[in-house]
Amino acid sequence: MTVAGRGTLTSRYTAEVWAQGNYAYTSTWGVRGNPGTPGNAIFVWDVRGTPQLVDSVVVASVQAGTAVRTTGDVQASDDGTLLVFPTELAPGSLEIFSLANPAKPTPLARFTSPNITRGVHTAELQRVNGRLYAFLSVNNGLTHPSRLMIVDLGDPANPRELMFRDMGKPFIHDVYVRDGLLLTALWNDGVVIWDIGGGGKGGTVQNPIEIGRLMTKTGEVHNVWWYHEAGTGLKRYAFVGQEGAATLFSSSSGDIHVVDISDPAQPKEVAFFNVPGAGTHNFSVDEGRGLLYAAFYNGGLQVLDITGDLSKCGIAAKDPDGRCDLRLMGRLVATGVASAEAPVFVWGVQFTGNAVYASDMLNGLVKLAPVTR
Repeated sequence: MTVAGRGTLTSRYTAEVWAQGNYAYTSTWGVRGNPGTPGNAIFVWDVRGTPQLVDSVVVASVQAGTAVRTTGDVQASDDGTLLVFPTELAPGSLEIFSLANPAKPTPLARFTSPNITRGVHTAELQRVNGRLYAFLSVNNGLTHPSRLMIVDLGDPANPRELMFRDMGKPFIHDVYVRDGLLLTALWNDGVVIWDIGGGGKGGTVQNPIEIGRLMTKTGEVHNVWWYHEAGTGLKRYAFVGQEGAATLFSSSSGDIHVVDISDPAQPKEVAFFNVPGAGTHNFSVDEGRGLLYAAFYNGGLQVLDITGDLSKCGIAAKDPDGRCDLRLMGRLVATGVASAEAPVFVWGVQFTGNAVYASDMLNGLVKLAPVTR
């Protein structure tokens, strides 16, 4: 892939990325350096050309004696008015900022609850029946299980706790919401599909009803993307990321698992993609072209052709367990960011239509030209 520009940031570890219009927003993770700078900030980039830092927001602690160490998945609302992200470790919060000036986010509200005191690892912002919600994946603790929390953002200045439910072994890591279905990534409890209004089982946002579940071949379910294929209208495949063992900033592991959810009550794993010595973390999909962009930590970006039938392959591309190997099928069409000259550790990726943005934990923000074909 062609790099269109790099925005360097080495004061903190860069985590998630979200780009909208002329600006991109990156979150931060952990503690970097000695004595250490915490991941308690959101950075704002002007991305009309090479990414340029134009602002930053440092998030205050939720209560005295605690410290924000990570700002999680950052996301703008679909109408461009809000910037929302979670914080951890304990006690945790959901931070809501106004994007009245997208170059300078300003605090609008903070959501806290006794039910998220262990910290919020990820947050997914989506509308259901026209109303905006945040779906929070809340950390587990020694005496408390992890949980899904749903927050009503119909009035974003006054966020309201709608429901929570304990789930995940040992935790819930992420969710994906689309067409009235909720897909939860429950680590070693696999992928679970819930009706929240579109599954025909009577489920609602207030009361999700389970439709089906699948234990992937190697567990460690980290994230999900439900692919809607342009042209055909097929909604057959969910792509599931596995986050395996890693040595920070040098090696990682974990495959992409392809799950056929044509019948959501009986999901079936049909294919996989593996990068030797590297593991996947987050996805973004160009559904118009049928391309999946995957962050692979030290493996940079991997771009897969996901069009057509991924469940059928010749014997040479079939694993002994019956799944198709996307690499052997020739589905890898491009790679990006990684180089032999300098180490990278790519956490997140976002395709926006005219650009692809990758968040490199070590070096900052990379802007790339999208793959065309």
